[in-house]
Amino acid sequence: MPQDTPFTPGPSDDFPGFPDVAAGLTAADTARIAAEGLWAADGSVNPEAARLGQTLATALLDENAQDLLPAELAAHVEEVRGVAWPAYHRIEVTDGTRLSAFSLRQLGPGPHPLVVFPAGWTPFGWPLFLWAYGALARRGYHVLAYTPRGLGYRGLPSTSEGFVDVAGPNDVSDGSDVVDFAVDRFGPSVIGFMGESYGSGISQLVAAHDQRVAAVVALSTWGNLATSMYDHRTRHTAAVKALVGFTGGPVEERFDAANQEILRKFDANEDMEAVVDWGRRRAPETYAHLTNRNGTPTFFSNTWHESLFPVNQVLTTFEALTVPKRLNLWIGDHAVPEGAGLIGTQPGLVNLPLAEAYAWLDHHLKGERNGVEEWDRVCGQVMFTYRTEPVLDPGTGEPTGENQVVEPALRESRADWSEVTTAVETFALTGDGAGGGDGALVTGGGETTAPPEGAGWRRSFVAGVDTEATAMDMPIMTTGQAEWAGNPKVYETHKIDRRHALVWTSEPFPADGGAGVPGRRVRGIPRLRLTFRSTAPSATLVAHLLDVAADDTARIISHEPCTAYDLTPDEDTTATWNLQAAAYDIPAGHRLMLVVDSMDPLYGDEATVTWTQTTIGSPDGLPSFLELPLG
Repeated sequence: MPQDTPFTPGPSDDFPGFPDVAAGLTAADTARIAAEGLWAADGSVNPEAARLGQTLATALLDENAQDLLPAELAAHVEEVRGVAWPAYHRIEVTDGTRLSAFSLRQLGPGPHPLVVFPAGWTPFGWPLFLWAYGALARRGYHVLAYTPRGLGYRGLPSTSEGFVDVAGPNDVSDGSDVVDFAVDRFGPSVIGFMGESYGSGISQLVAAHDQRVAAVVALSTWGNLATSMYDHRTRHTAAVKALVGFTGGPVEERFDAANQEILRKFDANEDMEAVVDWGRRRAPETYAHLTNRNGTPTFFSNTWHESLFPVNQVLTTFEALTVPKRLNLWIGDHAVPEGAGLIGTQPGLVNLPLAEAYAWLDHHLKGERNGVEEWDRVCGQVMFTYRTEPVLDPGTGEPTGENQVVEPALRESRADWSEVTTAVETFALTGDGAGGGDGALVTGGGETTAPPEGAGWRRSFVAGVDTEATAMDMPIMTTGQAEWAGNPKVYETHKIDRRHALVWTSEPFPADGGAGVPGRRVRGIPRLRLTFRSTAPSATLVAHLLDVAADDTARIISHEPCTAYDLTPDEDTTATWNLQAAAYDIPAGHRLMLVVDSMDPLYGDEATVTWTQTTIGSPDGLPSFLELPLG
């Protein structure tokens, strides 16, 4: 087997959290991994999913290791070995850093198209998505996967040398060096990049700077690293903490001095202008003009409730592109929809997010007329429109309390994002509602129109205490993984502590046009304006938009925080901000609820001063209102 150096997966005793490959896998193991998903209960990469990838790598590189796999996976390996030659490499890039890489070279006469696959931000490196590389090889592609510099447990063969550059100039240069290596080794007919998460951003950046890249697939991707980390003057602390934890080592070992300083400033909420500038230099959005110049067809996939790279920043980048493009939006969170298709836990099933990504490559790299040429630019699942059934305990036959999806959610296509929203309904926020104490959301009002009732009201809450209104449970990704599986988080709205939050609720929505037609078809980006004051010089307002059923339980539609500094105590200020985009059908008979509090586990809370008072109002000339996009 042609290898630059031998590939021998390290023992788990030497690398805490690293899976034991020698034990092999059974069909029961893969079924369990499929049920658990890509993310473990603590929000880290499921080590069993990594074990699956490592075992596939071992079986591909050692023809005597087929007994490590159950029959279905072993058959996949044999099919891949029948069409492609596997190899392990160390690719030396311009500055001498060596990157760990794996390739599948087509055996048949060529030339063949090549897909370069930078690994995601994970300590396991390229082996995690071994199944996907095999799927590409079976479609006729050379495949070259590599671990970006600095990622992984030290000493593992899948770990690359150097410091993590966070999609900086070294990563862009490395991508072009990898292309040089591929051109020399494989002589491909054409080159595409495909990546998940971190690898997806690197794919976009390399394509913007290297005209040899003919198409990009960017899964669970970002468009602007700056606004993913810090938007509306609010730090996305849980996301950054999770990402730092995924590198495979402490900050001091994984990042150079300059990037350590940026992370220190972020943690300290200090000199955030420098942090934003750093992030923008790493943002595909910044280089959209280069992608447009190159004409590189680009495929995006993201989720509505994305916790690491919120959907709005991807939309901004997508809108800036004038190339052939596609945006798929799914239920769930980061890497969850395509996870099973990347790691191979459901080998007998079609993973639709991956199937459409492969079709994109087939069309743009192989010239296949496979329907991609007729696709609309935007296609989104409508949240929670799937049909589910209870999961039954195999021993007792009793419901386990979990659901499983038996019919997929509705998907809607539009020619472009500009056609997703066809109307906007404005709701004025009023004072106390009848009998309950909550305010009301009343149709009417807006920026230039006086609210239909209750002008001049003010309502207050005590800041610095979190409430039941949270964007998701911690650790991040676990709530979205449950959403994808058919179990969206249920909020008990009576548990939202009104001492530490303000709540506004609409009347139940009637059916518009007959049975089965939802009360409101939310499509697009909600916009909120609040006039407020605080007894402190700074304040964070976290808006949560909920769909409330007749029993007062709710599901989340969207959310977004906004932070204000340099406030003059007890003087009004006005903030207007966008919540994250959504596609959500509020059923007839349900109500829309807006909850505003001061904290959320996803975000930094340094602007919130505990036991101070925040007051929201709707004075004449500065009314508070919510704009709900419809489509």
